[in-house]
Amino acid sequence: MTALKRPMGALRSVVVAFVLALTGGSLMTTPAAAQTQTQSQTQAAAPAVTGVFVILTVKQGVAREQVMAVLPAEIRATVQLYLGGKIREWYSRGDGRGVVLLLDTRDVAEAQAIMDGLPLGQAHLMDHDYIPVGPLQPLGLLVANPAATKGAQ
Repeated sequence: MTALKRPMGALRSVVVAFVLALTGGSLMTTPAAAQTQTQSQTQAAAPAVTGVFVILTVKQGVAREQVMAVLPAEIRATVQLYLGGKIREWYSRGDGRGVVLLLDTRDVAEAQAIMDGLPLGQAHLMDHDYIPVGPLQPLGLLVANPAATKGAQ
């Protein structure tokens, strides 16, 4: 029975950490608690960026033929980026309107420079949305000193 309690407790902690990350900890109900949390968030270092998601969609008004004319060069260039370690993952969008890439970059500026250098970027045929991502910071609660955590409650 004890073996079951440990994984469930760990799972519960992961779920709590995930919810905190998604909500930004906005579940706090008292103004004082929310203010304390805001102050600690601004004092803490910004989360490390380990990659940038790039969501590409064809610009409104661009004809499919325009994209198709540039696509062979785009494919060759993106394969080179993948082989060079700059593209970590790539996906087709489920709605068929573009591509999602996970670039191995440390900031959005580097991701923008990469995307601007690609043939579709040079032809200004695509819109790009950039989302910097990094480790799920609330998971640090799982490895925090339990004595320190109890004192904070």
